[in-house]
Amino acid sequence: MTPAEISRFIPISDLSRQAQAQALNLARGMQLVPGQLAFNKGDKDIYTCYLLSGEVVLDAGDGSPPQRLRADDKAACHPLSRLKPRAHTCKAVDHGQLLIFTDDDLDDLLARDQATAYEVTEFEGDDPQWMFQLLSNPAFSKIPPGNLHLLFGRFEAMPVAAGQVVVRQGEAGDYYYLIRSGSAQVTRTTEDGKQVPLANLQAGQGFGEEALISGDPRNATVTMSQAGELMRLPAADFDTLLRTPLVKHINLAQGAELIKRGAQLIDVRLESEYQTGSLKGSVNLPLYLLRLKAASLDRQRTYILLCQSGRRSSAAAFLLSQRGFDVRVLAGGLDALGTRNT
Repeated sequence: MTPAEISRFIPISDLSRQAQAQALNLARGMQLVPGQLAFNKGDKDIYTCYLLSGEVVLDAGDGSPPQRLRADDKAACHPLSRLKPRAHTCKAVDHGQLLIFTDDDLDDLLARDQATAYEVTEFEGDDPQWMFQLLSNPAFSKIPPGNLHLLFGRFEAMPVAAGQVVVRQGEAGDYYYLIRSGSAQVTRTTEDGKQVPLANLQAGQGFGEEALISGDPRNATVTMSQAGELMRLPAADFDTLLRTPLVKHINLAQGAELIKRGAQLIDVRLESEYQTGSLKGSVNLPLYLLRLKAASLDRQRTYILLCQSGRRSSAAAFLLSQRGFDVRVLAGGLDALGTRNT
């Protein structure tokens, strides 16, 4: 299925192309067989349903003739019996398929796209692509719409040349960066002077969050591989407009409940720190290796991140959120627990 195939549905048809692409990730299909009930009159479910293929009957149950609806009918561009409780029972006449969204997902996407469209155009005129690209990022899609105007207004354009060092390992953090055009390489220098490549970053990706969230010096160097343009956000604005909405903290009891449901504990401290003790059941994935190792994590799993104080795990949470992972931070880290269990 493509964005073009769902663009006939209302109000998806009014979304930007970028938002229609996001809608595909929010939708699920439901196969219908003849005689199958999709929903009943009076249901108070949380779904918005569109007829993607086949034919259904909508029966109001009040003695009036049932309405037959085929997927190629003009009326099929609207949701089926949209109001709740449902005003109709929906039964399949033949084999077909429904396209289903949760009401909240669709409403949130509509609100975000409508709020963003004006802001993007106001700041970027006829060149809004990088901002729409930004908002297609799983992490940034969680930013409250009310923050968007401030966020876009605080970004500063920064031309960069190939080979230019943007952030240097060991220096203090002052900005968060997004690559508008060009590419960059992330490297880390070990204690013996060896330079280890950690990641290659392309347009739409960001860097520099670790030092801003943890308060520690930069843990890697970022060098431009290709000339281009960066958009940078001052540390104070990053903290208020991005970090706070994205980093979720939990206590030990909440973490234990999530673990019962299959969540995994990750200790993001250095290997040497982890070896001195950590929480039982945790695995070690140091913050500086997270960009390199993130692809090995299961996207269907929830992760609980911990460190000594909570600062590095907050940075790790932001980084993983950008990649679409469901993450939590153990508030206060090991220091808040007062003890460590090996």
